[in-house]
Amino acid sequence: MPEFPPLLSVRDIKALGAAGGQAFASLLVIKRLATKTAGNGNPFLSLELGDRSGSFGCTVFSDSPAYETFKSAAEGAVVRIEGKIDYYQGRLSPRLGKASLVEETRLSDPAVVANLVENSPEDPAKLKSELSAFIEGIARHELRATVQAVFEELGESFNTAPAAQGMHHAYRHGLLEHTVRMGRAAKALCPLYPEVDADLAMAGVLLHDTGKAIEYEGTLTTRRSRRGVLQGHVVLGYQLVRKAGMKARLDAELLERIEHIVLSHQGQLEWGAAVMAATPEAVLVSMIDNLDAKMGMVQRALRQASAGEEFSERLPGLETALLTRPPGRRPAPPDAGATGG
Repeated sequence: MPEFPPLLSVRDIKALGAAGGQAFASLLVIKRLATKTAGNGNPFLSLELGDRSGSFGCTVFSDSPAYETFKSAAEGAVVRIEGKIDYYQGRLSPRLGKASLVEETRLSDPAVVANLVENSPEDPAKLKSELSAFIEGIARHELRATVQAVFEELGESFNTAPAAQGMHHAYRHGLLEHTVRMGRAAKALCPLYPEVDADLAMAGVLLHDTGKAIEYEGTLTTRRSRRGVLQGHVVLGYQLVRKAGMKARLDAELLERIEHIVLSHQGQLEWGAAVMAATPEAVLVSMIDNLDAKMGMVQRALRQASAGEEFSERLPGLETALLTRPPGRRPAPPDAGATGG
C-alpha cells in the first residue's frame, strides 16, 4: 500500500522554513475562493486555506492538477492537499499539486472539526460569566434591562460568533472575547475620565457589536448573511438596541445616546460608522474598540508565529508586518558559534 505523508497544520507548514521546495500534506478549510483572470486571459483561482492554527494564501492556475477540484468547491469546504513550500513577494504561497474534497461523513468527527476551527484563546465559559457580571454592574435599571434584552434575543449566537471575517478576533467566540476585553478596558479607563458616564459607556461597549451576531454565519468558515449584506452590523445593532430600549421604557435621551454609540463606534465614516462619535461615551467606546481590534491582530499574529520567524506577514489592519520576537531575543548572526581558523 502507498505511504501517505503525515498531515501538517498551517503552523507546521510555516515552520518548514523559507528555503522552499519542501513537500507537505494537510487537511484545511477553504476560507476564501475567488476566480480571476491573468494578463494572458487564462483563469486562475486565488485561495485562502486555513485551520485552527492559522491560514495562508495561494494561487492555483488552470494547468494545475488541483484546479478542477477547487473550481468545483465552495468556501467552507474541507480539502486534503499536497504541495511544496514556495514564497511570493516574501509571503508563503505554496504550490499545490494534489487536492481532493473531504466527504461530509468525515466531518462528523469532532476531533477533525476541532483541528479545523480556530477558537478564542480564552475560556468561553469564563468570558460568558464575565460578560454577565458587566451587565449586572450597570446601575440604572432600565439601561441594564435594555442590555439584557438584547443578549436574550441573540442567545447563543452572540457567544459563538466571530467578530470579523478576517481583520480581528475572526474566529469562534471572537465576538464574545472582543466585547469582554473592551469591558475590561472600559472599567479601567472610566475612572480616569469623570466626564464619561460609566454606566452608559459600559452599556455601549457591551452592545456596540451585537449586530455582528446577525451579520455573520457559518461553522467552518465565516460569511455574511443576507441581512448582513443588505444592512450591516451597525444598522442591525441599532435596530436591536432601539427595540430593547423601547421595551424597557428607557429614558428617551439615554436611548438616543446608546443608539449613537452603536452608530458611531466604527470611528470613521470610511470604516463603516454611520456618524462620527459626538458624546464623551461614544468617543471612549470608539477608541477602545479601535485599540482592542488592533491589539487583537497583534495577539493573533504572535500566537500564530513560527519558531524561526522574526516578522509576521503584512497585517492589513496595521498596514505593516509585526515583529514577533520578544524584546532582548534578536536572532543570532549567520556565523554564530563559528570558530576562527
